[in-house]
Parts: sequence; structure tokens; C-alpha cells
Amino acid sequence: MKRFTSRPGDQLVDPVNEARLFRRRAVFMGVFAVVLLSVLIARLYFLQVRSYEHYQSESTNNRVHVNALAPARGLIFDRRGVVLAHNLPSFQLEITREDVDDLEATLSGIADYVSFDENDVARFRKAMRRAPPFQGVALRSNLSEEEVARFSVVKHRFPGVDIVARLRRHYPGADTAGHVIGYVGRIDEDDLQTLDPVNYRATREIGKLGIEREFESLLHGTVGHQQVEVNVAGRVLRVLEEEPPTPGAGVYLTLDMRLQHVASEALGDENGAVVAINPATGEVLAMVSKPDFDINLFIDGISVANYKKLRDDWRRPMFNRALAGTYPPGSTIKPIMSLAALETNTLTRYSKVYCPGYYSLPGDDHRYRDWKRVGHGHMNLNDAVAQSCDVMFYDVANKLGVDLMTKWFNDFGFGHPTGIDIHPERSGIAPSREWKQKQYGQVWYPGETLIAGIGQGYFTATPLQLAHSTGILAMRGKIVRPHLLYAVQDNPAQAPQLQAPEVLRQLPVKDETNWDYVIKSMVNVVSGKRGTARRAFAGAAYTVAGKTGTAQVFTVEQDAEYDKELIEKRLQDHALFVAFAPVEDPQIAVSVVVENGGSGSAVAAPIARRVLDAWLVGEPGVSPPMKDGGQHLTAPKTAERSLANN
Repeated sequence: MKRFTSRPGDQLVDPVNEARLFRRRAVFMGVFAVVLLSVLIARLYFLQVRSYEHYQSESTNNRVHVNALAPARGLIFDRRGVVLAHNLPSFQLEITREDVDDLEATLSGIADYVSFDENDVARFRKAMRRAPPFQGVALRSNLSEEEVARFSVVKHRFPGVDIVARLRRHYPGADTAGHVIGYVGRIDEDDLQTLDPVNYRATREIGKLGIEREFESLLHGTVGHQQVEVNVAGRVLRVLEEEPPTPGAGVYLTLDMRLQHVASEALGDENGAVVAINPATGEVLAMVSKPDFDINLFIDGISVANYKKLRDDWRRPMFNRALAGTYPPGSTIKPIMSLAALETNTLTRYSKVYCPGYYSLPGDDHRYRDWKRVGHGHMNLNDAVAQSCDVMFYDVANKLGVDLMTKWFNDFGFGHPTGIDIHPERSGIAPSREWKQKQYGQVWYPGETLIAGIGQGYFTATPLQLAHSTGILAMRGKIVRPHLLYAVQDNPAQAPQLQAPEVLRQLPVKDETNWDYVIKSMVNVVSGKRGTARRAFAGAAYTVAGKTGTAQVFTVEQDAEYDKELIEKRLQDHALFVAFAPVEDPQIAVSVVVENGGSGSAVAAPIARRVLDAWLVGEPGVSPPMKDGGQHLTAPKTAERSLANN
């Protein structure tokens, strides 16, 4: 028998086992392939059938974008249709990064034709990093016409650089009504907490102060939308659908800018405020606060240097003195004290008080001095108002008491906001026992009652409150809320809708003739032989009722004498004056406060005279009021065109 031997490297082969192994592996791989194919088919089914709507929506969203369109901000007008705030085309230089080969060389070349600084470049680079390469980024805003023309000539040398027109807020009335109009500024984090995120998707600015802030909901308008088709890079290929935005409403103010200019010029370079209202309707005809500031500086973001200059100015130009400035009302409250004395039978029209030049409380040797050192002699209420006798009203205050006196002050609008439709408004202080206890934890002293009775001490009021209280006197107790909103025009095709005045209440009095008596005493202030403002209103073509006031800034010692020449300007007395006219048919009430002006009769009264003359008689550039209820805005064609074009 032949024997088989194996040599190194030889392998034994078993065909049966190898065939069986191959079949097992083939079956396993087949089953594995079927499982994988089943999983793939199931996944494709899930994606293509079950999730069809979802992925179709995702695909559409990648292809179609919805862009928000910012509405044009509504315009602001005065009562006659004079534009106070509108939108002007503003040219800015934009660079599209993907179209520029050498950015540094481009920036260097542009500098020969358009000026910009390091801050502009830093802001541009920061914005460029966030923007897609095909989107233009602003290098400089608010180009002048000269810069636009100069660059347009060489524009072909700078591919990717364009001049683009945008709408920019502008305030023609910034020089005299800036505190009232306010301004817009860029939306910040605080604004985001309160505004509607949908309606403000495309808006970069919002009202920050004054009317711009107060009537933001009217001025802003409604956002529009635009559906656009884009490619994978996000570039717009075409517009599929568009819903245009709705422009903001036109807002008409009660201000008369011609009267506003007269009041501003009359106040001149003095610090202070002038407020004029229509006592019958509460319409604010003029509201001037000095010093003022240019609100246009805030449109594109005020520079650090300009803001520091405004912030550090000791005169506080950004402070609205008409609304938030609080001053001792001084003798301007004496007509109210006179009415309170008559209504409470504290004194009669025939009662007389002797004025030796000072007043002392029973059992107290402290002398509360009159402004007239030698005194006025025997005074009744009429003479005391006309000559502004302090001693008479020390006596009235002492007899009324602080509680009753404060009640009358509150009735005439002191100690609480008037409720005007603009902020911030301060309430001032009509002092009382409760107020002092809460504020200082101290009791009220009788001497403080005397001081409050002549509008000094803790007593403070705003110029608006002074005009408002004078209006209440003019209307014999009818109280109307002061307001600045005159009318709203939803669109240029519609007539402006006038706002109705809000009558709050009627002050009750026991004897209606007491109004006549008190007003007659105010007439004597400006036309009586010894009236304190007789010189300022000499030859007036109308009958005016007024009252002078002088408010101390610091207390003069008991035996010291006030010498204006020895006191620096900022420590001199404030000059005040209030008035209304014509007495027979009141059309205007005015208050004037001149900080550290000295005499109310010599400084404040002439300012009020100019304002009253301008409204009632007419000065160059100022027309007397119309007799149709003041509806000057019914045909402001230029205003309507401005609104339509912006």
C-alpha cells in the first residue's frame, strides 16, 4: 500500500467542509445585505413619505426668506401744519466685501474723497465681520452733498463701493422746541423689554424723549413683509410676494411755532421757562425751556465729546425746566390766597390790615419782613394783590392755617402733576403737616405757614403748574387738563382728527362774584396806579390780569439787607410772572420764570408782554388766533405733501 506523507508547507484540503463554510457565509452576508437594504428602504420611506411635509417646509425655508420692511416714521407738526420732525434722505457710503479685491487699498483711496476717522473704521470692521460678504456695510453715514458729488465722479474706480440713500430723522424745530419734540435713538436692551418684537423687526430707532417717546405707538406705523427667493449663499434671486409697511400717523401738536419762537427770543439767553396755554381747552400754545440743545445730535448716536459737553454744562441744557423745573412760586399765588380768604370768610372785601414793613406772630418777636421795607400802610385784599403786600398774606396764611391753605393750593393744581401728555413731569410741593412729617419726621411750625402763604419755604411749583393755575383763575374755576396732542392724521388721504379737550371738574365757590373781585385785583397789578407790573403793560391793546413774583434762592438774615449788586448771579432771586388775557374772553394764560432774574416786574413781566402781544395783537411773523376754535390744520397742504412723500 502506498502511503501519503506531508511535507512542510503542504495543507490538507477538505472540499466538503469548505463548501459548507462557504454556504454559511454566503447566507449570512445575504441576510445582512437584506437587513441593510430594509433599513435603507425604511429610512427612505420615513424621509420621503412620512416626513414629506416637514422636509418640504424646511426646503422652502432654505429657499424662501421673509424679510421685514420698516415703516416710515410719522411726521410731527405744529397746530398750523409746520413740520417739526420729518424723514430726510441721508446718504451713506457702503462697501460690499466680496466685490472688493484689496480692502485696505480701497479704504486708503476713499479717504481722498470722503472723510472718516478711526472710530468709523472700527465700527465698519465690526459690522463687516457680522454681515454676509454680499451685503453692503456702511463706512460713513450722513454724507454731505459735496461729498456725494465728489465721490460720484470717481465711483468707477472703486468696485464694490456705493452711495446708498436711507431715511433719517430730522428736526427743523430743534432750536426752540427740542425739549418738547424729543428725539429718536437706536433701540437698546431696555427698549427690547417693552416693545413688540414682531412690529419692530426691521426698526433700528425708537422714541427716546418728549413727543417722540410719548406717541411712539402712533408714530412708528406697522411693519411690512417681503418674501424673497435666495440661493444657497443667501443672495436674493427674486421677490415672490410683498406686503408694504404702513407708515406712522401724522401727529399734530397744540404748539404754535411762531409763538414758540417769540417766547424763546423774549427769554433770550436767560435760564428759565415760558409756558402759554389756552385756558378754555388746555392746549399748550408754547413751551420754552432755556438753555436748549440740538436734538439732531442724537439721531445717529451722539459723540462722546458732544455728550460730555452737554452733561457737564452747569446750566443743564437737557433739563426741561417747563415740566420738571421746580421753583418757589412767590407772590404769584397771592390771588389764590385772596380767593381762599374771601370764600372762607377769613377776610372780607372791606377788611384792612396795616403793613408796617413786617409781621410778627402773637407772642413772638421774630419779624417776617415785607419786600417793601417801609411798609404799605393800610391794605385791603385788592390793594394787597396789586402792590404785592407780603404782610397782608402773612396775616391771611396765619388765619387760614396750613391745612385749609394747602387744600386750596391742591385745588389749583399745586402739589400734584397736571397730567399733561408728556413726561417727565414733576409734581412740585404744596407743603402740609403730613408732607413734612413724612419727608423730615418733624412737626409743622406756625412760621412755616406764613412763609408758605407768600409762596416761599418748602412750596415749589413748575412753570406748567403756574400757567395751569392761572388758567383756572381765568376760567373761574373750570379745570381743563393741559395737553400737547392736537390731532392725529392716520394717512394723508384723511383729514386730521382733532382731540377733544378733557374738562376735569369745576371748583365750587360760595360766591361767584369773588372771582370777579380777585381778577379785578390782578387787573390792577398791570393797570393800577401802583400795580407792580404797570410799566411792562403800559399801552396794552387788551385787558390783562397778571401777578408778579420774586422767589428767594437763599434766606436773608433777620437784620441783613438784600443787595443784588453784592450777590453773584446764581444766588439772585428768581423772577416770575403769570397772566391771562383778554379778561373778558380769556384766550391765553402764560407763566414766565427767569432763574436768578431778580425782579418779576422788571424782568419776567416784559417777556410775558411780548408773548401776549404776539398772540392777541400780532407781531411780524405771528398772526392773532383764528376765531374758528383754532383749527389751523384743516388745510396744511405742505404738511400733507411732506407726509405723503416720507
